[in-house]
Amino acid sequence: MRGVAKLRAGVGQVGLLDAPEPTATPDHVVIEVTAAGLCGTDAHIYHDEYPCRPPVILGHEVAGKVVDVGAGVTRWATGSSVTSEPYYTLCGHCPYCRAGMPNHCPRRASIGSGVNGAFARYVLVPARSLHLLPEGVDEWAGALTEPLACCVHALENSKVEPGDVAAITGPGAIGLMMLQVVKAAGAQALVIGTETDGARLALAEQLGADEVLVAGRDDLAGSAAERTDGLGVDVSFECSGAGPGAQTALELVRHRGRYVQVGLFGKPVLWDLEQVCIKEIQVQGTFATVASSWRKTLALMASGQLQTGPLISHRLALDEWQEAFDLFERREGVKIVFSPE
Repeated sequence: MRGVAKLRAGVGQVGLLDAPEPTATPDHVVIEVTAAGLCGTDAHIYHDEYPCRPPVILGHEVAGKVVDVGAGVTRWATGSSVTSEPYYTLCGHCPYCRAGMPNHCPRRASIGSGVNGAFARYVLVPARSLHLLPEGVDEWAGALTEPLACCVHALENSKVEPGDVAAITGPGAIGLMMLQVVKAAGAQALVIGTETDGARLALAEQLGADEVLVAGRDDLAGSAAERTDGLGVDVSFECSGAGPGAQTALELVRHRGRYVQVGLFGKPVLWDLEQVCIKEIQVQGTFATVASSWRKTLALMASGQLQTGPLISHRLALDEWQEAFDLFERREGVKIVFSPE
């Protein structure tokens, strides 16, 4: 089978790789991939900014059907419509694994970076990683369960409460998912983009943003003050993975508010840490997912409160991988999804 792979270390070095079709090993299943989302992490791997083990097929946002089950697998049958957590290898005994935080396991290897991922016709995953897609959620929308669960985990880390006012910088796919998660928690959401984000900000309005704002044009601090009796937002979610977005998110947070870094930068950025001290801001990083975030995400998708389908702007074949990465770099559309068909 062919897959879109990081072929070797270095900037770029991505192309089509011929690899054997996987067969199910004990406690594992093979998914025939219907859809696999292009993630910012894949772009960071392209630019050699995120660790991986080349040659390796990329892609960790996936949905499809089970087509082969290994020995010891009893819960899953062929034909099941599923999505999968990305964790392929975990030690199972470190303090993080035992505390239910596999995202911090020092021996963690994930599909799409540590082992072959979902930018191919088939992908092998541990049976423990599978989740049945809710009724009414098709496999295209289901492929984006993983990034949505990342946003739910960010919410868990932030302790957002009903009535809070949240700022979200960066109206890309993660920012638009974070918007929906914030609204589901009962908070107000201000979504902030740039002059080039017109279509994305329009989609944010459709998805329930209380206000959309353009940095450098609109009075961001004034809008935040109007909704908070002049205090500033209760929490900022930085989803752009860009230095200016981080600075904006920091400036908008009230004294003793919360700042949550969701987007990955890929490199160091300049940040005014003095504001953290003076305003006594709680700074929280958030990375990947845990079991509780998957459970909550699937329940909210089943209820219709969280939608990923409207975010899919491009559906491309695997041999159109260069166009997909170019679209991502130009920030065109919202979410690009591959289909091996």
